[in-house]
Amino acid sequence: MRMSMGRVGRHLLGLATIALVATGVALATGGVAFAEVGQPEPWEWHLQASGSPVMDNIVWFHNFLFVLITLITLFVLALLVVVVIKFNARANPVPSRTTHNTLIEVAWTLVPVLILVGISVPSFRLLFLELDVPKADITVKATGKQWYWSYAYPDNGKFEFDSLMAQDKQPRLLGVDNEMVVPVNKVIRVQVTGADVIHAFALPAFGVKIDAIPGRLNETWFKATKTGMYYGQCSELCGKDHAFMPIAIRVVNDQEFASWVESAKKKYASGGASTYASAAGPTQ
Repeated sequence: MRMSMGRVGRHLLGLATIALVATGVALATGGVAFAEVGQPEPWEWHLQASGSPVMDNIVWFHNFLFVLITLITLFVLALLVVVVIKFNARANPVPSRTTHNTLIEVAWTLVPVLILVGISVPSFRLLFLELDVPKADITVKATGKQWYWSYAYPDNGKFEFDSLMAQDKQPRLLGVDNEMVVPVNKVIRVQVTGADVIHAFALPAFGVKIDAIPGRLNETWFKATKTGMYYGQCSELCGKDHAFMPIAIRVVNDQEFASWVESAKKKYASGGASTYASAAGPTQ
């Protein structure tokens, strides 16, 4: 028995709905289920697993938008299927001559406005969370150079060291000779600048991405909630070795951090007296 055009359309719409919902669920949950904290993974198509409160909010906002977009797509698809099936020349040989419908015109104006307002509220909250640097426990100054990073610890003895990509370390193109070391569950204020050209300090697992501009001091922050290694890269085209200036942050407990600071003061001892902003001092 042959199916009617209406039944065929409803069948196709049902299959499309199931496929889109299944895809939405996979995208919304896949990042949490399979990602390794702190670094990318082969064939990664989702956000890195969160390692900070800011990234928690970014992941939530991403999933919220994905569900919203999926619902809008399904609604538009349903309308298209209804129009194709119900209002084609065979099913509706005498078309309606209606030119205006006040209710529909108000609805298609008001509903998008409400959707945009619903998006803007969590969006502004997230922007404020990212830009409003809380009282810092530790300040680290990150300086982008061609093509490596330098880190200074003005609150812990004002020592400074360079961090270059290490050819013999894993992950490939992300391992460095000297990592930035920070304690877990502490607010880390990162002051970022560039020494030569524009670079960008980016850590996906922390939700951090800020430009390093010569002559300007930008600020961002993160609070790592898990110990371990976290990797990022310069995210601004800065020259021929742009792809070879990774960022590696090692998150440790308070005792390990204190021990590392004492050894770093000796290892990276400098005769010069540099002046940096500290967590207790004013922001430059």
